[in-house]
Amino acid sequence: MRATARDLRDALFGLVATAAALLIAAAVLDGLAFASWWTAVLVALVMAVGDALSRPPLRALAGRAGPFAALLLGGLAQLLLVELALLVAPGVTTGGAGTTVATLLLVGLVLTAVRWLLGVNDSSYLVADLVRRRPPSGDRIPGTGVVIVQWDGVSFPVLRFGLASGALPTLARWLRSGSHEAVKWWARVPSTTPVSQAGLLHGRNDEIPAFRWYEKESGRLLVANRPADAAVIEARISDGRGLLAGGGVSVSNIFSGDAPTTQMVMSRTGKHNGAAYVRFFARPFVFVRALVRTLGEMAKELYQGRRQRLRGVEPRIRRRGSYVALRGLTNAMLRDLNVGLVAEHMMAGAPVIFVDFVDYDEIAHHAGVVRPESLAALAGLDGVLDLLEKVAAAAPRDYRFVVLSDHGQSQGSTFRQLTGRGLEDAVREHSGLSAVVADTTDAETGRPAAAMVGSPQTASYSGRPELVVVGSGNLGLVWFPRLPGRVPLEELTERFPKLIPGLLSESGVGFLVADSARGPVAIGSAGTHVLADDTVEGSDPLAPFGPHARFDLLRVGTMGNAPDLYVHSTLDPHTFEVHAFEELVGCHGGLGGWQNEAMLVHPADWPLDGPPLYGADAVHRRLVGWLERLGQRAGGML
Repeated sequence: MRATARDLRDALFGLVATAAALLIAAAVLDGLAFASWWTAVLVALVMAVGDALSRPPLRALAGRAGPFAALLLGGLAQLLLVELALLVAPGVTTGGAGTTVATLLLVGLVLTAVRWLLGVNDSSYLVADLVRRRPPSGDRIPGTGVVIVQWDGVSFPVLRFGLASGALPTLARWLRSGSHEAVKWWARVPSTTPVSQAGLLHGRNDEIPAFRWYEKESGRLLVANRPADAAVIEARISDGRGLLAGGGVSVSNIFSGDAPTTQMVMSRTGKHNGAAYVRFFARPFVFVRALVRTLGEMAKELYQGRRQRLRGVEPRIRRRGSYVALRGLTNAMLRDLNVGLVAEHMMAGAPVIFVDFVDYDEIAHHAGVVRPESLAALAGLDGVLDLLEKVAAAAPRDYRFVVLSDHGQSQGSTFRQLTGRGLEDAVREHSGLSAVVADTTDAETGRPAAAMVGSPQTASYSGRPELVVVGSGNLGLVWFPRLPGRVPLEELTERFPKLIPGLLSESGVGFLVADSARGPVAIGSAGTHVLADDTVEGSDPLAPFGPHARFDLLRVGTMGNAPDLYVHSTLDPHTFEVHAFEELVGCHGGLGGWQNEAMLVHPADWPLDGPPLYGADAVHRRLVGWLERLGQRAGGML
């Protein structure tokens, strides 16, 4: 390391700010007192030295475990550093362990307020720390690296809205300067993160019929945000030559893309060490400040949810329970952690990095697609680009940025709000079956946290239930596990004569898709559409959903693990609202609205030849082509 004037300035600022925070803590806490203000400066200095000395052994310890262990070690290290500093510095009066904890929390709170007033956040603090540790300027790594940033759930129309509203100044600057271009691509049904990420990272997603699905052969329900299930899915789609093969890094994704280095990747939970997380969790007060900001985000969610209720905003859902904590994690702690991880790999010269930020997607699910809190999350993601751009300026190799989404989101009242019951209850009533197994967990909720600490294993059932019903946005899936194979329409009609007309009579149900003697067929209340030969009898139930509907549904309708019956919501022709079979005001999974209109922002001098991008696998091929052009992977690897 070579100290610069800026390094000395930052170090002095940190010392003064910490000392001032300690003095405030002494004024507030009964168990803490300093003989003079110099004592607080000395305590801050001891803590800074202790931090520098403790980080190497902490990295070694955390390297043998995962991120959750790194969090525990880092938090313990901060407590010990504060305790040590209070003990060794002369002129300190302390009340013991309780005072140490209170001092740590209070100083973290004060520093959070100071940095907020100065416009400095935890991410920029971590980035500055990384930049100070850059290699000598002469040690350049040849070749251009690529950082691919996924903004989960951001549709092309929302991107345009964000640019016009001023919420995306960094991205707007890239586009106005001509360095980048923005295009739309079609996220095929099922328009969910696991399907799109499988296509983006591995180039194939042909046997993933929804976010969660039941497999008759094994008798289990696979859910993509369960690490064990994500590992099963990746084993099926990976050929070892994914987008990130050959030295890439995968951060906070469902799948690895065959990257040798993965962090908080769902399919690789337990297969990475925690050394890279120490910089975040063990910095004095950084984790505490992130925790304080997380609590602040939770309080903001409670206020904004109440404001929606008082203003009578519609459509809306109840915004309580675990989602409050989840929003705090995704929009504060995990966002900062992801930025720190990506920045660290950029400073190490990684050739290609793919990271997923779920901030907007989580909020839009519960608040709405373009509600103020959702746009605020979008603005935060733009700030991430600004920070990473600063890292790129100091990194040992040149970097170019690609920003993309995996799908968009559509909005509307839920099926339960329309009918007073869930889809599983409607199917049970119209089929006459007495048993049902349903899993209607909020789509993709909890994925980032689950990647850190693990989550329940694959769900299996003892015996065969009569009925399995799941929701995936405005796409519902129904299986009859005791009937072998894909049950054709003719048999469904014979066994359950009231099922199809009953479902089509439900408010919010637009059409059904089932197999038949003529192949997959879309059935509406006034007509049918045979998907294979494009024959329409009566009124076309797919007419409101655009030209891609037939091809999308034909594809998923012929998958080997497709459900016996797909249930799809209506699309309001005036408001473009759809109706989720989960309790989410913003949803994705089927057709209608903006959920299929994903976005791609790429360097303007990278060619985007050929027809419009249709499907995540088409985007994968384009990304691979760009990496080959940059020399980051050999041609013909696919």
